[in-house]
Amino acid sequence: MAARVRGREALTGYIFVLPALALFAVMGVYTVGYGLLLSFARWNGFSPKWTWVGIGNYLDLLYNDPTIAPLVQGAALRTLVVMIGVPLLTVVIGFPLAVALNRITWLRSAFRTVYFLPHVTAGIALFYAWTYALQPEGSINFILHSLGLGSLAQPQGWLGNPATALPTLIVVMSWSAVPVAMVLYLTGLQSIDQSLIDAARVDGAGGLRTMTSIIWPLLLPITGAVIMLNVRDAMQGFQIFLLMTNGGPGGHTLVLGLESYNLAFVNAGRPTLGLSSALGWIMFVVALLLAWVNLRVLRSRT
Repeated sequence: MAARVRGREALTGYIFVLPALALFAVMGVYTVGYGLLLSFARWNGFSPKWTWVGIGNYLDLLYNDPTIAPLVQGAALRTLVVMIGVPLLTVVIGFPLAVALNRITWLRSAFRTVYFLPHVTAGIALFYAWTYALQPEGSINFILHSLGLGSLAQPQGWLGNPATALPTLIVVMSWSAVPVAMVLYLTGLQSIDQSLIDAARVDGAGGLRTMTSIIWPLLLPITGAVIMLNVRDAMQGFQIFLLMTNGGPGGHTLVLGLESYNLAFVNAGRPTLGLSSALGWIMFVVALLLAWVNLRVLRSRT
């Protein structure tokens, strides 16, 4: 009797879970498998049949195709710059902000809300606001002129100058990522045992020594999480590049995510969907390798 009741309970549970499993199978497993198969084929999105090319798409992306390979190689280099710049800038800004907020007792919640607003603001609206501010007649140049720093202003706009376009986007991405990093660091700071800090001070350690020898090492796992989150966004995110520059000027902000998007949708009617899928899988494998390296480094430090 008890076994029959347990069987009915299990069946009821399976019935409730079945819609979610079906949705995951259709939207997850099927889509991933479809994309993997497509990476070994040529297809324009309209013809009824695929043309199988094996690893030809991967070879074309890496070096074989004289028109696509140089674009991918340049985009890979710029993506690497973004992958280094965004996490580094996010940690450099987010950690001191968290330390400052942790020491503030007056209006701490208000300050935390103000600093977190960039993350909860709609991304598209935020990017368009930055685009207007960075134009030749935008607020950034206006402020520089008002402060007597007109020599630093960009007459063609911060996004129109090839020398400043990519660094500017790195700053915008970091500005959007700092709130999450700040909250993570703040949570870590508030979870540190105060007795460790008090013992260090009793032993004569100053504020800087306490920060570098006790607090920062204890927050290394959070730093690893912040770095991986921003590396992921820098590698796979392309919305900011699409909306603010569309890869310009002259391809100086073309990154791998945007190139994959262009191969899939901009080149409509051309057999480049397989190339886009192959590029996506290359980025996925690289992301897995970076996650594995990050995990090994964190384990070796603990």
